[in-house]
Amino acid sequence: MTVPMTIARWGHTASILGNGHVLVAGGMNSIVVNDVELYDPFNETWTVTIPMIHRRYHHAACVLSNGKVLITGGSTGGGSNSLNSAELYDLSTGRWTMTGTMNYGRAAHTATILTNGKVLVTGGNSVSSVLNSAELYDPSTGTWTVTGSMNSRRYYHTATLLSNGKVLVTGGNSGNALNSTDLYDPSTGTWSVTNSMNAGRYYHTASILLTGNVLVASGFGNNMYLNSSELYDVSTGIWTMTGNMNTARMIHTASILPSGNILVAGGYGSSGILNGVEIFNPSTRLWTTVDSMSTSRYYHTATPLSTGRILITGGRDSSNTAELY
Repeated sequence: MTVPMTIARWGHTASILGNGHVLVAGGMNSIVVNDVELYDPFNETWTVTIPMIHRRYHHAACVLSNGKVLITGGSTGGGSNSLNSAELYDLSTGRWTMTGTMNYGRAAHTATILTNGKVLVTGGNSVSSVLNSAELYDPSTGTWTVTGSMNSRRYYHTATLLSNGKVLVTGGNSGNALNSTDLYDPSTGTWSVTNSMNAGRYYHTASILLTGNVLVASGFGNNMYLNSSELYDVSTGIWTMTGNMNTARMIHTASILPSGNILVAGGYGSSGILNGVEIFNPSTRLWTTVDSMSTSRYYHTATPLSTGRILITGGRDSSNTAELY
């Protein structure tokens, strides 16, 4: 364990800053919050900083090439419409400023930084409908531009930047668990359908391996928690089933370790909230159970630190605890 956060939260974001500190923003406890705090991994301390302008959870966060943190969308809870607002955190001043408004309100979406520095936002839930729309944020102008739409509407999906500069979107929920996958080509602004996964799933994770291939793990599909995992070969576009996890789970986290192995932590399964942790070895394609977390959690975050450790924060139900792997 490390020092707990100032407030309990889940559905928040955690972003690694240029100075090695971690910015934790927003989330939900008994209410949706705009509270923000900074973790110093060198001294293992938390510091409260200036809150976001808007309260939000199930938002997305990414660190831009200029070092600022872009927060997009999310929900205010209580059945309210999803947010189309976006704001920027400036490490040099510690302040938040509003930036251009997205064309669509969305929560449970993805935000991916492209090789050209722009940010691709995909899908999400607008409360009244599930979206297949995508848009691009240009940090140099602070504006959003609608780009090609995905072939499937989806939220609680994943988006992964591939070594060839394209973005792979997998699974998600559209009233049912999707096994479809879409590829975005930034050079044309268009989507193409690639081979489907072997299992429909959402609330899963997708991790890029040192080989450039993508590991998709677990999730929920066909009215059951999944323990299956599969690999996407970026050179062929083919999915291959690989070793099963020891515990079926969803809403977990997946982090790449310095060794290239993948660490999966927590989540929710048939027995309830989980504290179990497993590691995937790409060489053997097997999962191994390791020491459990001190706290069971889901809807938490896992952030690889510059020290080589993984910082786990928060999670449902309303935990303010943090721990290090």
